[in-house]
Amino acid sequence: MEYLFGFLVFFGQALIILAVIAAIIILIAILIARSSALKSELELERLDRKQEQRARQVRLSLMSPKDRKKELKKEKKKDNEEKERKSHTFVLDFKGDTKASQVDSFREEISALLEVATPQDDVIVRLESPGGMVHSYGLAASQLLRIKKANLRLTVCVDKVAASGGYLMACTADRIVAAPFAIVGSIGVVAQVPNLHRLLQKNQVDYKEYTAGEYKRTISILGQITEKGEEKFLQQLEDTHLLFKKFVIENRPRLDLPKIATGEHWYGTQALELGLIDDILTSDEVLRDAAKTRAVVQMKYQKKQGMGEKLSSIMGRAAQGAFEKTLESLESRRWF
Repeated sequence: MEYLFGFLVFFGQALIILAVIAAIIILIAILIARSSALKSELELERLDRKQEQRARQVRLSLMSPKDRKKELKKEKKKDNEEKERKSHTFVLDFKGDTKASQVDSFREEISALLEVATPQDDVIVRLESPGGMVHSYGLAASQLLRIKKANLRLTVCVDKVAASGGYLMACTADRIVAAPFAIVGSIGVVAQVPNLHRLLQKNQVDYKEYTAGEYKRTISILGQITEKGEEKFLQQLEDTHLLFKKFVIENRPRLDLPKIATGEHWYGTQALELGLIDDILTSDEVLRDAAKTRAVVQMKYQKKQGMGEKLSSIMGRAAQGAFEKTLESLESRRWF
């Protein structure tokens, strides 16, 4: 009888635990369903007004109470007389990782501004990227070309780094400015492929890979790297480099291509001498100058995450990151 009672207690506790777990799962499912209905949003901010307000705050804080009162009256009268600025400078930010992950939101921002921009408007992109995957940065650069095709003047500002795929994007601009110690250039292609074939042989492990097409797989992490496969892979790298150089020279035809397309990078002042950029300026200086006569509008497209999506993201991020890093190490990818 005592045994039966203990079993029933254990069974009841197990049911309670299972019910709690089921309730948590159902709650997460509901939150995820709700969050999936949330729409992405385009956020706008007037940077010229923000700059004016900041300057006003400092200016008033330095005045005596009497002078501050007079100044406030003047500002009120000025605000009533002020007319809306007719030309706009649209500001976009692109902070690139190896996959140029921001390109999805970047394309949305560009699509939005192209719907409303007029020939009197221009675009400033604050760019920061050390480069990454060839196809990803090729798409990101193509998004900037949409601005050029719309006959809008494009300025790219580099405060820290625009190297390799980052410079692929930057070179599309009508004007490139960079901070004195910003890193610019690195017009080259790289691929790293670890090979474990000899380790498998040593441990008497067979690895076979079946393909259709002579060059479907040139080199791999587990298979034997043949002279023919390696030669083809190196040729593919050269072909990618040629495409990179062709794209750069089409957008900046005055560059001395043999001199700058060596894979080297330079600091801002050196890049100016080589013609990779047009001016030594920070993005703050460029925006301050634009704000004197134009409405400076920062655009940011982002998806609003609900609680369910945040929970899913937290739970899956670590596992996904580890999986992707492992996958990248197993694949022979070319990088800008």
